[in-house]
Amino acid sequence: MRLFYVRMTDNLKGARRRDIQYMKEANFTEGKIASPLLKFTVPILLAILLQALYGAVDLLVVGQFGSGAAGGISATAQVSAVATGSQIMQTVTGIVTGLTMGTTVLIGQRIGQGKPEKAARAVGTSVLLFVALAAVLTVLMLLLARPFAHLMNAPEEAFSSTVRYVAVCSAGIVFIVAYNVISGILRGLGDSKMPLVFVAIACVVNIVGDLVLVGPCGLGATGAAIATAAAQAVSVVIGLIILRRRGLPFPFSVKNIRFNPSDTVTILRLGSPIALQDALTSVSFLIITAIINSLGLIESAAIGVGEKIVVFIMLIPIAFMSSVSAFVAQNIGAGKVQRARRAMLCAMGISLVFGVAMFVFSFFRGDILAAVFSNDGEVVAACAEYMKSYAIDCLLVCILFCFMGYFNGCGKTLFVMIQGIAAAFLVRIPFSYFMSRRTGVTMLRIGFASPLATLLSIILCIIYYFVTERRSVEAAE
Repeated sequence: MRLFYVRMTDNLKGARRRDIQYMKEANFTEGKIASPLLKFTVPILLAILLQALYGAVDLLVVGQFGSGAAGGISATAQVSAVATGSQIMQTVTGIVTGLTMGTTVLIGQRIGQGKPEKAARAVGTSVLLFVALAAVLTVLMLLLARPFAHLMNAPEEAFSSTVRYVAVCSAGIVFIVAYNVISGILRGLGDSKMPLVFVAIACVVNIVGDLVLVGPCGLGATGAAIATAAAQAVSVVIGLIILRRRGLPFPFSVKNIRFNPSDTVTILRLGSPIALQDALTSVSFLIITAIINSLGLIESAAIGVGEKIVVFIMLIPIAFMSSVSAFVAQNIGAGKVQRARRAMLCAMGISLVFGVAMFVFSFFRGDILAAVFSNDGEVVAACAEYMKSYAIDCLLVCILFCFMGYFNGCGKTLFVMIQGIAAAFLVRIPFSYFMSRRTGVTMLRIGFASPLATLLSIILCIIYYFVTERRSVEAAE
C-alpha cells in the first residue's frame, strides 16, 4: 500500500495539464448522453466480464480436465465443489462491491460539485476503511469455511474439496477488497478503462494457473482456487503501479490517508444498503443452491453450471448499472436531475437490445452454454432445462438494473436494499423451496423463481420512481 500513499506526481506543471484533461474526460454533466454513457460502460463490461472469468474458468477447467485429479475425486464432484465454493465467495465479493459503491457515488458527487479536495479526502478514508474490512473478512472466512460447506448441503463426494476451495480463496480476500476499492475510486472519477487493464492481465494469469495446477499438477478444485487467489494479487499490484504512474486528478498524499468521520458515515450510509442487498440476494441464491444440492450430485453440478452461465448473461445489465450510478451521481451533484433521468432511460433502451439476444440464445441453446462447463450429459441436460425458465430474466433485469443504478447514483441506496430483500425473501426463496418439494420436481420449474422475483422488484421501482418524482415537483413549487 505504500505505493498508494506516495504523492501521485513530481512535476506540478505537467500534473496540472494532465488533471485538466482527466477532469474533461470524466465530466458527465455536459454534452450528449448516449455516446459517453456507452464509452464508459464498455470498459466496465469488459472488466466485469474478465472478473467473472475467474470463477468460470475454474469451473470450466475442472469440468474438462479434472477427471482423476485430486485424489481420484470425480470431475463432477469437483465441479460441484467449485460451483458451491464460488457461490460462497461471490457473496463475499458482493458485500465488498456494494460497500465500494459508496466510495464511487461519494467521489462522483464531489467531482460533480467541483470539490476535488473533498474527493481526495474521500479516497483516503476509503483506503483505511477497506483495509479494516479486509482483515475482518479474511479471519471470518478462514474460520467458517467448513461450517459454510455444511450449510450449503455440499454433497459428501464434494465436501472436502468445497472446504479447501473456500479456504484458499478466503486467503486472497485482501486482494478482492483492494481491487474493488481501486476500481470504485477510478469509476467515481469517471475512469472505467484502467480497471479493465489490470484485470485483463490478471485474468490471463488465472487461466494459465488453472491449466497448470488442475491439469498437469492434478490439484483439482484446490489448484483452481490457488490460481484465482494469485490472479487477484496480480491485479492489485498492477492497479497500484498504474495509479502511481498515472496519478489522480487532484493532489493526494499520505496526509489524506485518515479516517474522516463524516466521509466514513457517508460511505457506509451509501454503500451498506447496497452491500446488504447484494449479500442477502447472494444468500438467497446460496439457499437455493443448498435446496438443489439436497436433490443430488447431478442437480448440484447443474445449478452450479447454470449460475455461472447466468453471471455472463447478466454482465451487460450489471455494467449499465455501474455506469448509470457514476453518471447519475455526477449529474445529481451538479443539480441536473432531468439529465440524470434521461441517462437512466437511455441505458434501459440500449440494455434491452442485448437482453433480447441473450433471451433467445439462453432459451433455445442453453445446452451449448452448459456443455462449455461440463462434459457430463446429465448435467448439461438438467442445466439446459433450468436456463429455459431463467431466460425470461434476461429481459427483466435490463430494466431493473438501470433503475438500481439510478437510485444508487441519487444516494437512495436504502430503497435499493429494501426492494432486493423483498424480491429475494418474498418470492425467490419461497418459490424455489415450494417447487423443490413438489412431486416430479424439475429444474425448469425452479428456474422461474428469479424472473418472478425480478418482476416484483421492477414494480416496486416504478412505484418509488413516480412517488419521488412527484415529491420533487411538489417541493419545487
